[in-house]
Amino acid sequence: MDALVGERRISYDARGLSEPNADVPHVSEIAGTSAVFDAKDLTTRQINLELRSLIYEQGITDVTVRNPGSKHSIGVAILHRANITYEGSLGYFACGLVDGPQITIKGRVGWSSCENMMSGTVVVEGNGGSLTGAAMRGGDLVVKGRVGARTGIDQKGGTIIVLDSVGSTTGFMMQRGRQIICGDAGPGLGDSMYDGAIYVGGKVKSLGVDCVPGEWTDADTELIERKFRIYGLGTPPSFQKFVCGKLLYNYDNLEPSERRIVL
Repeated sequence: MDALVGERRISYDARGLSEPNADVPHVSEIAGTSAVFDAKDLTTRQINLELRSLIYEQGITDVTVRNPGSKHSIGVAILHRANITYEGSLGYFACGLVDGPQITIKGRVGWSSCENMMSGTVVVEGNGGSLTGAAMRGGDLVVKGRVGARTGIDQKGGTIIVLDSVGSTTGFMMQRGRQIICGDAGPGLGDSMYDGAIYVGGKVKSLGVDCVPGEWTDADTELIERKFRIYGLGTPPSFQKFVCGKLLYNYDNLEPSERRIVL
């Protein structure tokens, strides 16, 4: 059975799974420990198979992917140190679950980019969709444009830097980590956050439940200046700091059934 997707036709097997062919395409031009390949005519699975083969099996440490074509789920779960450059935009769920690579995206990204990112760095030259950095646990995510709603929802660590504005409910249920937002923030900033810090250089439309202004320290100045220096972002603007008011903070409260098990 065939299904039309944009200008491409992809096939599905009897189980409804697309792209059943698991063969590595081997289309890269390799020079030493560097490789380049054009993804224009490759499916998502073929792109990811080529990436994994280069990094895990052939010892390539620098990969350039040309014409990714905004395909979804590209570069997910790369658990190895390598430099990866995407020359073009990526779709939904780009670079999720990565642990170690240094990634540059010369374009924009769709929803849920870098979800559950563990470590490494991702620099997005354009804009990001909603849920950018959702449940992020470590590393640095830099978006040089603006991002949509719920940036860093359920963030558990790491640093998210946005050079433009963010949408509504940014930092919702944030548990750890930092967000550095150079532009404006939409309504509900930091709603129900438990810990961490959010820095905003522009205007905040409204604060969410239990998000309050925080006391500025020398450590905050050092953090922001260091991150801006590392990524060549110039002189940082003046920021406001926001933290959890801890009126709803209940990490130490157990349900009665949980308490019986623990005790």
